[in-house]
Amino acid sequence: MWKRLSVLWLLVKGDARRLWFALRHPEAPRWLKVGTALVLLYLLSPLDLIPDALPIVGVVDDLVLVPAAIRWMLNRLPAHIRAAADTRVASN
Repeated sequence: MWKRLSVLWLLVKGDARRLWFALRHPEAPRWLKVGTALVLLYLLSPLDLIPDALPIVGVVDDLVLVPAAIRWMLNRLPAHIRAAADTRVASN
């Protein structure tokens, strides 16, 4: 289980940094900023698809939906913004 969580953390960490650099790009699309705000709102909101009161299942939806939403947004970026974000992540 720890191995799965550490792999998930590495994926989220890299994608979150890539998203951060893409957001700071001067040509970042407006939908990316709105989508990121919605993902953060979902993450911080007490309302979830599956309530956190359920011991394990309530947290798992956050661990699956948030990384999936970030990856989905990154895959829809224009190629030059995606390449610039990848370059910035690789250089840091």
